[in-house]
Amino acid sequence: MPAGLVTAGAITALFASAFATQQPSVITNPPPDKIVIEIATVNGSGCPAGTAAIAVSPDNTAFTVTYSDYLAQVGVGSKPTDFRKNCQLNLIVHVPQGFTYAIASADYRGYAKLEPGASGTEKASYYFQGSSQTTPSSHSFRGPYGDNWQATDSVPVGALVWAPCGERRNFNINTELRVNGGTSDTTKTNSFMTMDSTDGSINTIYHLAWKECPRR
Repeated sequence: MPAGLVTAGAITALFASAFATQQPSVITNPPPDKIVIEIATVNGSGCPAGTAAIAVSPDNTAFTVTYSDYLAQVGVGSKPTDFRKNCQLNLIVHVPQGFTYAIASADYRGYAKLEPGASGTEKASYYFQGSSQTTPSSHSFRGPYGDNWQATDSVPVGALVWAPCGERRNFNINTELRVNGGTSDTTKTNSFMTMDSTDGSINTIYHLAWKECPRR
């Protein structure tokens, strides 16, 4: 499945030691009970209402975010504000009792057509409600480029940041696409970058790690 998200350094900076008093102790297999993820709010020029959807994998090890209108562009046919698009998802994650989760890795996918001299950038960050936001991870692509793109961020086990046990904290995902015309002739050409599902296979997957919470 496709996926995408944050670097180890960004995640560590994000959550620091705020939840140190209730750290889970044992890494386990994914919980057998179903997890449910709901979109509480969705905001941003890259994800107008009704254009973002979430699905959870059957084995509870990942969830996928699919976009249908996430396009940044410069040049012919674009508006001045189209060079940057962003999306913030605020998610309600219903976790089986006795378990907690962390984001272990994420893969962002899309398509880009960049003229010679142009460039595109994908950024991503996430945080639990009540914590400070991380420094975004960033992946850049330079023209000439005309192909699918993928960016993967993985988090070492020791750097995983876990949702606090026994509390419900909404989970926020922030993403951004940015296209810079650079030295390309934007009066005659168009450069763009998407993160969407126009062909039914381009989306973003977040891979989960699981632990059992301490028994009280």
